[in-house]
Formats: sequence, C-alpha cells, structure tokens
Amino acid sequence: MAATPNMESSTVAGGAKRSRSLPSRVVPPIELPASVEELSRKAAALLGWNGIVLPETTVLGRKICVVARLRTDVHAERIAMGMGPVVDRATVDTWTWPELAATAPAPAAEIIGVLAVARHWRTAMASAVPFARYGEAAMVLPSPAVLTEDYVGNCLPRARAYGLAIATADPNGVTDLDLEGHNERMILDEDPVSRLVNEIVYDQLLRGTELPAEVD
Repeated sequence: MAATPNMESSTVAGGAKRSRSLPSRVVPPIELPASVEELSRKAAALLGWNGIVLPETTVLGRKICVVARLRTDVHAERIAMGMGPVVDRATVDTWTWPELAATAPAPAAEIIGVLAVARHWRTAMASAVPFARYGEAAMVLPSPAVLTEDYVGNCLPRARAYGLAIATADPNGVTDLDLEGHNERMILDEDPVSRLVNEIVYDQLLRGTELPAEVD
C-alpha cells in the first residue's frame, strides 16, 4: 500500500518556507505639494518670467506649462487676414518651405519659457529638454525629490548641460530656486517644430484660460 503523504509536515514546511519570504518595505511615493498650475505660477514668478502661465497641456507628447505673451500687433494683423491659430502640423510644416516662407503668417505668441512639473526629475527632464533647444526651460520638483544621491549625481550635471533651471516646492508649497538656467547653449533657429509649438500656444492664449504669474 502506498504511503499517505504527511499533510501536517507538508503544511508546516510550506508555512516555514513562506515565513522566510518577508515583504519589502513600502516607500510611499513623493507627491506634489500643490496643483501643477499653482506650482507653475509660483515657479514662473520665482524665475522672473513675466507672462501668462498657461494650464498644463501635452505638446509633442510632453506635459508642460508654457509662460507666454500675446503679440498684439501680430494678432491684430492675423485677425485682419482671417488667419487664426493653425494647429495642423502638416500645414504648419509648409510655412518653412522656401517657396511659401514669404506668405506664412508671423508667430503671434512670445514664449517666455516652458515649465515641466513632475514628482521625479527624470520625468520632468524628459518633458523639458525638447523645448530647451528653442529657449528657456525649467523643471519644478517637490523638495524631497532633490534630497537624493541620484539627483545630485545624475540630475544636476544633465540639467546644467541642457541649461535647465530647477525650482523646488516644499511640503507647504513654498518654492525655491535650486539651479539657475543659463544661456550658454545652442538655441535652434525657427523650424517647423517651433512654429507648431507657437501656434499651439497662440491658440491657448486666445482661449482665455490663462493664469497670471504670481508676484510677491
């Protein structure tokens, strides 16, 4: 007769095995101390970017808040021509063609800077860097995110290389400047991408959903 397995010893052995697998310590994720719009508004004032802080939007697959002003003279001219914002990429691409450049509408938005607000510097940097090629760009991070070796050893050197500024927000939402941006980088001339971004910002400005930068 085949021996019946010892269910008790099997259960005990399994239980002992499971007891050796201890759960790892769960570290709560770092959260933003305020809304993206509020932090962007405070960071813009801190950086001295005098303009309208537009709500967060996705441009070229990146979530950003743009600080901009409307070029009223160009806007008036475009209204007279019946040429409002054009956000169709295929159409905007043709504006830089040599044979059409002379008839293309002028950019109606003045982009002061671009802000990327995120809980981690890698996310913010991925959003900000594409726009740093055309002008001022900055990251806004919760202060606990900058108190790490990863931030000091990996983020700061990259941010300096790209010319990004870094603003931090403490748990009470108070902002501070951790790294100043610089202009010692190559700025690209106007191209189809910059024209498309300008049209998207122009469209946002006309929608009237702007948030004025705070001034202390």
